[in-house]
Amino acid sequence: MDTGLIFPRENWHNHASCIVELSNGDMQVCWFHGSGERQADDVLVQGARYHQATSTWSDRVLLADALDYPDCNPCMFVDSQDRLWLVHVTILANEWHTALLKSRRISQPFDADCPQWDYSEVLHVTPGQSFMDDLENVDYEYLSSLHPQAPEAKLIKQIEDIKELGSSKLYRRLGWMPRAHATVLSDKRIVLPLYSDGFDFSLMLLSDDDGETWHTSHSIISCGGIQPSVVERKDGSLVAFMRNNGPAPKRILQTISNDRGESWSKPELTDLPNPGAGIEAIRLQSGLWAMIYNDLEDSRHRLAITVSRDEGESWAGIKYLQNDDGKEVKGSYHYPSIIQAKSGDIWISYSNGQPVTGSCIQWAKITEDWLFE
Repeated sequence: MDTGLIFPRENWHNHASCIVELSNGDMQVCWFHGSGERQADDVLVQGARYHQATSTWSDRVLLADALDYPDCNPCMFVDSQDRLWLVHVTILANEWHTALLKSRRISQPFDADCPQWDYSEVLHVTPGQSFMDDLENVDYEYLSSLHPQAPEAKLIKQIEDIKELGSSKLYRRLGWMPRAHATVLSDKRIVLPLYSDGFDFSLMLLSDDDGETWHTSHSIISCGGIQPSVVERKDGSLVAFMRNNGPAPKRILQTISNDRGESWSKPELTDLPNPGAGIEAIRLQSGLWAMIYNDLEDSRHRLAITVSRDEGESWAGIKYLQNDDGKEVKGSYHYPSIIQAKSGDIWISYSNGQPVTGSCIQWAKITEDWLFE
């Protein structure tokens, strides 16, 4: 395994990275940086580029900054026209539910470490009547079985509060944020996973024309299932794995779509423990799936990768990128991003935070064989 820091640790907040491969084989990483998250107006999106020719990272560059507003939660993907997209949010009033979704893109190849974007627009999220229908048709018995330790009355109140919020056209059009990569399906449809802290659930933004127009999927309601990561199966069905912000048991959630992301099954608990932290899953060139996540219910001091041989039905084996078990002072290694390059190498970026020395973004490069050593 090759690994290192993209920049030295510092007493600034550096978090929520995303890594992609550029058309020439270089790696591009983005993250947000500032003195806090949504409460600090100096937060902006930074990036760095790994040059394969020299095996070095560039200096940090500015990728997006709405002056005097926090810019957070960036993700990147490459569409079927080989254009690099950056999607992030600008927080309008220092609360997550006031997030405004934005997008930028640039055609490849491009030479500069700091992309000179060809396009920059607000990415409008417009939930239709199906959004309210999904709320009206919530299955309370299902929610109680999913969250057995939560009082049923509390779950009912949570949904009733969400219905009231959803009745506001402005509220349901704001607050949607990305986290994991978008997935470009075999038929070129883009599935961009979004979630809302205000509603405490997720949906997908879908495009069949390389991002010229978008529409929303049905909602994925589970009282806590957020930040989906989507993988396409060989039969064309989709599986989304979600961070679980709900009550115990703290397990990663899974939902399935059989109609290219338009609608999703009721999320169910997997056997994978997680403290309610970011995850990501990908299909490898071999056909195996890999998932990177924190594998404890109450801490982010271990960052693990596990493998599925049956397209997400089961997972076996654990390899650790970070494991602070037994250490008196434990770090926090979380919000991972993972891709497999055309070369077959698996590239990862994640937040690395230490109580004394501060935070940074760490990168790692592994092979598929490393997963089984």
